[in-house]
Amino acid sequence: MTAELIDGRSCAARLREQVQADVRELTACGARPGLATVLAGDSYPARAYERRVRDLAESLGCRYSCVALPGDAAEADVVAAVGGLCADPRVSGVLVLRPLPPQVSEAAVYRALDPLKDIEAVHPVNAGLLALERPRFVPSTPASVFHLLDTYLSRDGRDPGEVYRRSRVVVVGRSANVGKPAVSLAMARGATVVSCDVHSARAGLLREHTTAADILVVAAGVPGLLRGVDVKPGVIAVDVGINAVHDEMTGAVRLVGDLDHDSVARRAAAITPVPGGVGPVTYTWLLRNTVAAARLALATDPVRRAKGLPGPELDVRELVSA
Repeated sequence: MTAELIDGRSCAARLREQVQADVRELTACGARPGLATVLAGDSYPARAYERRVRDLAESLGCRYSCVALPGDAAEADVVAAVGGLCADPRVSGVLVLRPLPPQVSEAAVYRALDPLKDIEAVHPVNAGLLALERPRFVPSTPASVFHLLDTYLSRDGRDPGEVYRRSRVVVVGRSANVGKPAVSLAMARGATVVSCDVHSARAGLLREHTTAADILVVAAGVPGLLRGVDVKPGVIAVDVGINAVHDEMTGAVRLVGDLDHDSVARRAAAITPVPGGVGPVTYTWLLRNTVAAARLALATDPVRRAKGLPGPELDVRELVSA
């Protein structure tokens, strides 16, 4: 068996067209979307992510700004930077780039976010709404996972809802921004869901679960964590991992996933590549959430309402759903 590649780049291109049209509409209403990021430290993945987000935001006509802080920044300084961006009316959405320095508590920084500008749904209120299947925003990476799966299944002539309801979805990784939301999204689709992490591996249970998966979502941040022997034939495998590794021969940095792509692809029915799979959709979905946040701000603007100025035409629910 040779797996079909699930092409994230073409999927992202179609999504970008929709987002760009929405940006134009909002800008015409006087509400140009604006994305701001907070970067603390000199993490290679965080800086690479920031560059890609910046380029995409500017290409779509969104405002963009980044507050860069040193790696030894105090937690209070990071919290203050987040608070300042949340108070800026030109900023629709705020993204805190991970990883944060060890002296900075993610929980404290996330609590400082305005829930209406928390486009990755990491504030406790937004995370709770997502768990209750009433999301204000769906985090960009898990949303992209299921957008790719929905697209692949539909193009294959299958009803995604029916497939999920008779499938075992195994999610490897329990991070607050990817693994846990992915579990919530899979449960919302009626799937039988298994959540695994490092504790499953230490208990010797990881392969037991991954070899039973009909749909496997791997977001552990460990290069080549799973090989072909760790999956069952015919699995649909989604690799969320983006790991920078150094080539010992050339010294160059290349990106690899959490799956050993070649061996898994020989057993899977379909697989996402790294790069070119989940990543391109994730960047675009982040801007989609920024547009949704701009629409929410426009709809709740008391000055605009008092003047009887027009609000957005599109249904906000369409923008925050996965």
